Formats: sequence, C-alpha cells, structure tokens
Amino acid sequence: MSSVELLIDGLDFGEGPRWRDGVLWYSDFFQHRVYTVSLDGKRETVLDLGDEQPSGLGWLPDGDLLVVGMLDRKLFRYNGNQTTVHADLSDIATWHCNDMVVSKSGVAYVGNFGYDYGSGGAPVMANLAAVYDDGTKKVAATGLNFPNGSVITQDEKTLIVGETFSCQYTAFSIESDGTLSDSRIWAEMPGRLPDGCALDSENAIWFADAFSSQVVRVIEGGEITDVIDLPQRTFACMLGGDDGRTLFILTATSDPETGIEPGKGAIYITQVESPHSGTP
Repeated sequence: MSSVELLIDGLDFGEGPRWRDGVLWYSDFFQHRVYTVSLDGKRETVLDLGDEQPSGLGWLPDGDLLVVGMLDRKLFRYNGNQTTVHADLSDIATWHCNDMVVSKSGVAYVGNFGYDYGSGGAPVMANLAAVYDDGTKKVAATGLNFPNGSVITQDEKTLIVGETFSCQYTAFSIESDGTLSDSRIWAEMPGRLPDGCALDSENAIWFADAFSSQVVRVIEGGEITDVIDLPQRTFACMLGGDDGRTLFILTATSDPETGIEPGKGAIYITQVESPHSGTP
C-alpha cells in the first residue's frame, strides 16, 4: 500500500464521494454544493443548493444525478440544467437524511439520523427509505441505528448498510421489486463508527471510522484486514481512479455536532490492492 497524499483542501465538511466519468464527485454540507475534482486537483462546482445541505449522491439509469437534501428531507433530481424534487421523505425520515446508495435499476436507498443526536434526547431507531425511478417511495427497512454509508454488491443481490451507532454493518437481500428482506448482521466492529464507505472486488468494505482519524477495511464476519491513519478525522471514502484502486478519503478536523472549522477539511488519496466493485 502506498503512502497517503493530499489531493485538495479547502473543504468545510465533505461527504458522499463517488467516482464517475473520470472525476470524483462529492458533497460539501456547509458550502451547500456538489463538486467534482479531478486527479490533478481541479475542482468544479456542479450544483449549488442554496441553504440546503447536500449529502448522498447517486445516478438514475438515464444519467440524472440524485442528491440527498438533509434538512428538508428531500431527494433532489438534477438533469444538468434543472433541479426538481424527486421525492419528499419527511414522512419516512424522522430526522436529517444523510447517505444513499442507488441501484443500477434506479432504486435509491436513503438513510437518516433517526433523531437529533446532538440534543441529548433518547435515541430513536431510523427507517431506510426506498425511492423508485418514478419517485414513488416506501419504507425499505426499520429499526436501524443511524443508517449511514451503504453499498450494493456487484450482482445487485445484497445491500449492506452501516449502522453507525451500533458499530456494525447489516445486510439485506434485494428482491426483484427492490424491496429488502432477510436482515442479518454482516460485521460487528466494536468501538468503530462506520460512516461513508466503498466495496472492493473481494467484497470487503473500506469505511471511514468517524470516531477516529482512520479508514478501515473489514470483511464479512468482522475481521479487520487494513487500517490507514490520516492527519484528520475521517468521514467518507470511495474507490475510483482509472483502475478502481485509488482510495479517496474525505476528512475534517471535527464533526458537525461539535463544530467544524470552515475550509479545514480535505481529500486524501492512496493506492490499494483490490479495485472497486458494486455500487456506489
């Protein structure tokens, strides 16, 4: 494994990294924008959401971009010219929406916080929403403890979602109609808080451990195979690059609840052995 290198700095709080069309796409909560950045560090604004905080990103089969709007609990659709509301999730999400994975068939699985965890209130388990290509929606799963970064395996048969506050990954079988079944624990990682993540060709998951300044690789059953240290706390990661072996790692000096430092976040890169697989 090669050394970690800085790609760009100047982020407030980056999330939702995705590799597509030769560039990394990502959201910045507090800059309210979706960006792309190339491997030579050229950053461009794709979309400005005004006062809304963007989070998870994904694409429909027709190429339209889906963006999670955290505060309004809406899923936005951007066709390159116009932004519309793809789905209003306020009747499913009980607090801010966050990360998302979109299947190849166009089903978006969107998590949410469940409750205002910064207020000191009692925890509330969250629903995972499924939003279809036509904008219809349903509750895909219930009783999740802060459903966060998610992946779908290459064969489109399994969705694996990080339950951040349970320090575990939970897997579901994906039925032909996009519904989820057969809930099961995929991996337990005591003391680690899985955030944004990526799947590799060995069906291992690289995840940002939001509790620390590390990204971690875990295989089904919970064995940790690799740990990489970063200069700041880690909140998301994604595999990409020309051969799928570049690991992009999004960092910040702190989390939003304890107060971010504007412009102090960054994206780092390193090379890993197993390439990207599945979605996102």
